[in-house]
Amino acid sequence: MRPLKYLSILILPIVVYISFTSKGLLTHLPAIVFFFLLPLLELLIKPNKENLTKEEEKTEKENKIYTYILYGTLPVQLGFLGFFFYVIQEVGLTNTELVGRVFGMGIMCSIIGINVGHELGHRNNRINEFIGEILLLTSLNTHFLPYHNGGHHLNVATPKDAATARKNEIIFLFWIRSHFTSYIQAWKIENNRLKNSGRSSFHYQNRMITYTICNLFLIGGIYFFYGQFVMISFLSAAITGIILLETVNYIEHYGLLRKQDDNGRYEKVKRHHSWNSDHQIGQALLFNLSRHSDHHYNGSKQYQLLKSVPESPQMPTGYPGMMILALLPPFWFMVMNKKIKTLS
Repeated sequence: MRPLKYLSILILPIVVYISFTSKGLLTHLPAIVFFFLLPLLELLIKPNKENLTKEEEKTEKENKIYTYILYGTLPVQLGFLGFFFYVIQEVGLTNTELVGRVFGMGIMCSIIGINVGHELGHRNNRINEFIGEILLLTSLNTHFLPYHNGGHHLNVATPKDAATARKNEIIFLFWIRSHFTSYIQAWKIENNRLKNSGRSSFHYQNRMITYTICNLFLIGGIYFFYGQFVMISFLSAAITGIILLETVNYIEHYGLLRKQDDNGRYEKVKRHHSWNSDHQIGQALLFNLSRHSDHHYNGSKQYQLLKSVPESPQMPTGYPGMMILALLPPFWFMVMNKKIKTLS
């Protein structure tokens, strides 16, 4: 029965469907549910710090249902993207209703497109990685894969990492720095990978070239078949998904730094180099992404096996609530800087 809790992800397409087929306040239902109701519930529901036993880990590691649930998100994401192209053209929508539907698609781009793409992108299996690439493409964030695996996990909690928020860094500036710096570094990672194998940076196996072409084909195809308005609406939804991703990046590593030795080498990544959250709703809806400390300690560990450990610094609440707090910098600094002091 354990895998079934991750089917709670279906709440997302249900509320987005209501948004796509309604007018007025209901077009904002995804925002209301995920950034008002869920944060309230996570304040009331006790965090879950329980871990699997070693025997349970062996069983759950071999349970393919966990992977099939991830696969099942692909037709959902593609289906809703196609549906979005249709409903965003509905005649008579007000500007606020358009914003509601775009934001609903943006949440899907973030939670399914990027988050599930992230999980599958860690798998040492070409089929899993390919599905992850398609999901990331729906958010125009394909550069995430080479940078995340080859840059972020290597340099996390150091000034070298674009996706690690520095202490007292304002989130709105972090969005820009993290996204564009990680994009540039993704190119560098791919170029270096090819050069180390004796191939040109312009080789067809340069993933960033392939991803760029796919992004352009997707945008061009939407413009050709649906027109400029739908293309702009899709770009707005993709940007929303990326901003939500960068907000998650911000809260996951804010202010944490690895120690350096006398030679300038950083200590190995440990579980106290990422903020952790054991709030149960976020665990289920985000495929245990909130157990981020263990994920960085062992990036290849499948989501259902991630642990909560005492040495991981804990967020005051779950991801949705922390994301809202991050958008209020004075309150964020007041809460999180005090918690950082307790870690030193």
